[in-house]
Amino acid sequence: MTGCVAVIPARGGSKGVPGENLRRVGGVPLVVRAVRAARAAHGIDLVVVSTDDDEIARVAAGAGARIVRRPAEISGDTAASESALVHALDELAADGLHPRVLAFLQATSPFIDVDALGEAVGRVLAGEADSVFAAVPSHAFLRQRTAEGVTGVGHDMSSRPRRQDRDPQHRETGAFYVMDTAGFTAARHRFFGRVDVAEVPELTAIEIDTADDLAAASALAGLHAGAHARRAA
Repeated sequence: MTGCVAVIPARGGSKGVPGENLRRVGGVPLVVRAVRAARAAHGIDLVVVSTDDDEIARVAAGAGARIVRRPAEISGDTAASESALVHALDELAADGLHPRVLAFLQATSPFIDVDALGEAVGRVLAGEADSVFAAVPSHAFLRQRTAEGVTGVGHDMSSRPRRQDRDPQHRETGAFYVMDTAGFTAARHRFFGRVDVAEVPELTAIEIDTADDLAAASALAGLHAGAHARRAA
């Protein structure tokens, strides 16, 4: 039984940013950035890219990923990521590979925190949690419009405690989800059992859904590269 397999769903079609998984941030295709992050993370034994696209398959294989060809019926705009994960696990099982832990990475998150990912894998492997997801802590006051007017989300608007007097909430970044494979297979969903958070820095939290997101990520790429170089020094 394999310890941990990372699966990166990367289909060819995208309406928000055409060809987004092959778009470059810091000169590197998004799918390659995800493969490199998974390969660098402690505890991940195999990196798989699930795709329906020949060019994505070629580029991802060149970066060191195993390719699983995703069927057309689970490659459309409405297909859930979970369907690609289940299919990839079935393909691996057919080859005798049964990972204890599944790490689901999204190529549209260009700045995956490798250390946080490795720590999340370790926690699930150790049985400390069933599902761990990347998130940034937030002390934001959220509001929502209702028929009665604007109300507070999760708090009373008449009370405004200081930041240091409030426990943070956590906002998903979408970068990664690490799960006990047996639990995921039973639940068919990324959140089940004992769910916990892997806190990541705010600057890693960008997720590319639009052309503006891509431009912002490209602008931040140099900053991230400099921070990585300083940590490595």
